Amino acid sequence: MKAITATRTKAHLSTLAIPTLTKPTDILVRVATIALNPTDWKHIAFSISQPNSIAGCDFAGTVVAIGSGVTKALEVGNRVAGAVHGGKTGEGCFAEYCLAKGDLVVKIPDEMSFEKAATFPLGVATVGQGLFQQGLMLPLPSPSAEGGELGKQGTGEWVLVYSGSTATGSLAIQFAKLSGCRVLTTCSPANFSFVKSLGADEIFDYSIPGIGQQINRFTENSLRLIFDAIGSEESAAVCAKVMSSRTEIEGKRYATIIGPPAAFEEQKSVNVKVVVTMMYTIFGEDMSYFGSEVSAVPADLEFGKKWMGLVEGLLREGLLKTHPERVGEKGLEGALQGMLDMRDEKVRAVKLVYRVAETPADSMAEMELGEDDET
Repeated sequence: MKAITATRTKAHLSTLAIPTLTKPTDILVRVATIALNPTDWKHIAFSISQPNSIAGCDFAGTVVAIGSGVTKALEVGNRVAGAVHGGKTGEGCFAEYCLAKGDLVVKIPDEMSFEKAATFPLGVATVGQGLFQQGLMLPLPSPSAEGGELGKQGTGEWVLVYSGSTATGSLAIQFAKLSGCRVLTTCSPANFSFVKSLGADEIFDYSIPGIGQQINRFTENSLRLIFDAIGSEESAAVCAKVMSSRTEIEGKRYATIIGPPAAFEEQKSVNVKVVVTMMYTIFGEDMSYFGSEVSAVPADLEFGKKWMGLVEGLLREGLLKTHPERVGEKGLEGALQGMLDMRDEKVRAVKLVYRVAETPADSMAEMELGEDDET
C-alpha cells in the first residue's frame, strides 16, 4: 500500500505492506478519505514522530477485519470514521489501509459522505475531553425529562469558546449548545455568519485590541467557563482577561489543548482550575510525547467509548454539523502540500480532506516540513 511516512522533519510517500491485526482491540480499515490537523505536520516538523512511522490521525473508510476483543457492534463492510495516533510506527492513517481501536470508531450515517466523515473524529475527541470529561465539566448532552429536547437540561450559563471558526472550535460551540449553555465565541468578521449558524449567541472580533476586556465587560466580570481551541500564549493571555476576577465566584475553569497556561499564573487569576487535555490519551495506551513518557489512562479510554457512541447517535439524528471541508487533489501526494500549507498558515475555516484512491500510482513525493538541526 501507499502511505505517508515520517523521517525526522520530512514526510514522504512510501510503499509498505498492508497491516494485519495484531491487537485484539483493533480493526483494519480500507481508508477512503483523510483529513489534516495541525498535529499532523507538527509531529513531523518537530521530529515528534517515531522514525519511519505512518503519519495522520483522522480518517473515514470501510471495515475490512475486526479483532476478537472489539466490543462495539461492528461488521465487515461498515462505513466508519475514527482517529488514530499518527506518528507512532504503523499506527497512522495517511495510507490506503490503517489499524484503529474498534471501540472508538463511529459508524457514519448512510447519507454522510466519506469526505465529511473524515473531518470530525479528532475534533470531537478533543471537545469531549475539554468540555465534559476533564475540562469544563459540562453535563453531557441528553434528552430532557420535560420535552425530550437536547440542550434544555442545562443552566443557560455563558461559556466562551475561543476561536469558534476552527475545526475544533466549531464542534465545541455545537456541543456546548447541546449541553444547554449560551455560547460566546471569537473569530474574524468573515466567519460571523458561520459560527452564528452553529448556535453561537454572541460573537466578538478576535483582532480588536482589548478584546479580552471587552468580553469581560459584556459578561459583567462573571464568566467562569472557557474552552480555548487554540492553546497558544496569545489565546491564553486573552482568556485570562476574560475570566472573572470576582473572588466570590466559584468553579472557574479554563480548558485548553496542549497550550501554555502561564497567562493565568502571571495574571494571578483567583481560584481558576486550569486543565490541559491531550486527545491521544483517549486510546488508553502508554506513549511518548516530546520526549516524555506518558502512562496510559484507562478512564480516558472508557470515556472515549461512551463519548464516541454519543457522537454516533447525534450524527444519526442530524444534530451535529461537520466542519466545512475542502477536498484537495492527488490523494496522499496532495496531503503533503496540504500539511505545508497548514504550517504556513494558509488554511482558515476549512478542513483539508483528500481521497486516498486519487494518489498517483507512481508517486514517491516528499515534503520538508521542518528544520533538521543535525548535520
